[in-house]
Amino acid sequence: MTATIPTMGYEVLASPLSDLSTHGYPMVINTLNAYSYVVAKRDPEFSQALKQSTYIVPDGFPVVVAARVLTGRKIKKIAGADVFFHYCELLNRTGGSCFFLGSSKSTLQKIRERMAKDYPMVKVGFYSPPYKPVFSDEDNRAMIQAVNAFTPEVLFVGMTAPKQEKWAQAHRNELSVQVITSIGAVFDFFAGTVERPSEFWIRLNLEWFIRMLKEPRRLWKRYLVHSPLFFWDMILYRLGIHK
Repeated sequence: MTATIPTMGYEVLASPLSDLSTHGYPMVINTLNAYSYVVAKRDPEFSQALKQSTYIVPDGFPVVVAARVLTGRKIKKIAGADVFFHYCELLNRTGGSCFFLGSSKSTLQKIRERMAKDYPMVKVGFYSPPYKPVFSDEDNRAMIQAVNAFTPEVLFVGMTAPKQEKWAQAHRNELSVQVITSIGAVFDFFAGTVERPSEFWIRLNLEWFIRMLKEPRRLWKRYLVHSPLFFWDMILYRLGIHK
């Protein structure tokens, strides 16, 4: 049975991915980390999109710590990359299909080449939406039509948070898929356009530090501002005075 635990206003997955069960289609899987938690505090639409997920996975050491401090239960970190590889391996065994929605055409081409090599039994579809802050109705229709024409079992959405989660929630009932998961930076990691830190740093819970060293201008605020704000809220929850 799939288990979740309440963590700072969100129900977070406490079971391994292999235990996931469906609650009707489509099943929506999103990630929660310190950054998305803080952004969602000032973005009600994003917060609602997260809370309406079928499952929220604990993507980050801060969320794992908060779950332990607030509930006394020990859970494991599950990154967006873990969700991605879980489904790729499953689909490769069953000859299933997936669709990549997001990123540039050049990145998607690199993903196409690697998927053919690493997961040759998976049928794969792609669509690169226009790069803009807000999609038009025409943009949304084109994306939905591209996905539904392929009818994948799993839809990977990579538009960066919170855009990807809000888009998936807004259109989940229009998509002919079984699973929708927003995995952001995984598109670039898998394509090789951005290098993910090695397993050594991941095991030490220092993946965030290496990523920040590589992209300080883009990520310094995420880790040096949002993480402390997350832990401050955790303390308030622990003291029972969080509003």
